[in-house]
Order: sequence, then structure tokens, then C-alpha cells
Amino acid sequence: MSPNIVLVALVGVLFATGSYLLLARSLTRVLIGILLLGNGANLLILAAGGPPGAAPILGRDEGPISDPLPQVMVLTAIVITFGLTAFLLALAHRSWQLFGHDEVQDDVEDRRIRIRAERERAEVHLEELTDPGSAEVVSDTEFEATFAGDRQREPTGEQP
Repeated sequence: MSPNIVLVALVGVLFATGSYLLLARSLTRVLIGILLLGNGANLLILAAGGPPGAAPILGRDEGPISDPLPQVMVLTAIVITFGLTAFLLALAHRSWQLFGHDEVQDDVEDRRIRIRAERERAEVHLEELTDPGSAEVVSDTEFEATFAGDRQREPTGEQP
């Protein structure tokens, strides 16, 4: 028996929507994305488990029996999704208490890497425009002051 095309389409929609929401900056959207991915995985496992049959009890010869392994895997996936949901809810709640919103902030180290990459790109561009022997090297503070308007203010680390 092949799986129902509606069920396969539903699994695809759940995975696509969950993946899209998982890439958002809001922890609430990430939480909904995790829930949709978990439900999509559960439906996929049940659809791949084959057709329903009789209860898997030994000693009964009433035709085909259902495989209990997909059901066990779905129960395990439900427990894992529940634990991850509780963790993300705690993160969102704590973020809301500290900052008044649940958006994930940029990492300071990521900003430093981006600034370093921009500096190297600007130096290469400067070397291309001028003579290699007379290229002027821009200091870190001058470079950061030049691009300060393009970036957001870095967090001070103080709690409100």
C-alpha cells in the first residue's frame, strides 16, 4: 500500500513551514517551527510504518499485524519535542523578562568577525585603487567610525 498523497503533501508543508519559521529571529517563531517539524516527523514516521493492521499480540493468527516500532518511535519523538518545547519556552520567557522582547540578538563575536572581514575587503579594494607601495592603512578605530552608521549599537551588557 502506498501512502496517501494528501498525507505526503501535509508532511511536506509541515517541514517547509517549520524550516522557514526556524530561521526567524523571534524565539516564538522558532518554537512554532520546532513544533511543526516535530509533527511533520511524526506523520512521516507513521506514514512510512505501513498500513494499519491488527494489534501486535503473539498467538493471534487473524491476518497482518501492525508494526509497533513506528509507534514507539513517534512516542519517543513526542517526548523529545516536548522537552525541546519546554526549553525554548523557558528561553523565550527569560528573554522577555530581561529585554522586553524575544528576538535573538547578534553575537558580539560574529560582529567582530564581520568587521574584520569588511576591513580586509576595504584594504584589498584600497590596494586595487592605489599604487601598492603607497597604500594607506586605516586604523581599527577609523574603520569602525567610518562604518558605525551601518551597524546597530552593540549591547552594553547591562540588564534593564
